[in-house]
Amino acid sequence: MAGEMTAAHEHHLQSASNDVFGFWLYILTDCILFSCLFATYLVLNLPGSPGPSLKSYLDLNDILTETFLLLASNFIFGLAILCSYKNKIAQVRAWLLLAFLLGAGFVFMELREFAHLAQEGFRWDLSGKASSFFTLVGTHGLHVSCGLFWIITLVIQLPFIKQMEIIHRRLTYLGLFWNFLDIVWIFVFTLVYLTGAL
Repeated sequence: MAGEMTAAHEHHLQSASNDVFGFWLYILTDCILFSCLFATYLVLNLPGSPGPSLKSYLDLNDILTETFLLLASNFIFGLAILCSYKNKIAQVRAWLLLAFLLGAGFVFMELREFAHLAQEGFRWDLSGKASSFFTLVGTHGLHVSCGLFWIITLVIQLPFIKQMEIIHRRLTYLGLFWNFLDIVWIFVFTLVYLTGAL
């Protein structure tokens, strides 16, 4: 009996270890993806490259609001994790819902920005500059949308998960993903928007 329990415990630890390795492998592949997109954007937007400049179409006030929404969503997510360590599942769900709303606000503003740019004549099919911008920023927005789906799925699942260890692990993976998206956005904000405004 004791041997069976030890074997089950070792299997559980091995499974958790594989989960962690698999998740970090996924983050690594996303790093490679975004590195390629950033490199493409920078090459296609060298000084003197053909096509209209993003500078004429930028509204940095909206971009700053988007940045605030995403960073605030990440901070709120951190509060949800802290509540999970106190076993306050209702508060975890409330913080996650708020993080979801802030993230959804970010995606909404990004879609509105894309529509505005297209209306002003800066479309993705206009030039290499424009397509690299929409591909990079749009890929990040797609990742944020997937993260929002993940958050709402976890909010629905939380009342049915009985083991806190599973809740902590799922929140940790989601938190790593959410933090990763914030880091990518800081690079987008700096290399695309701030540099583009100069």
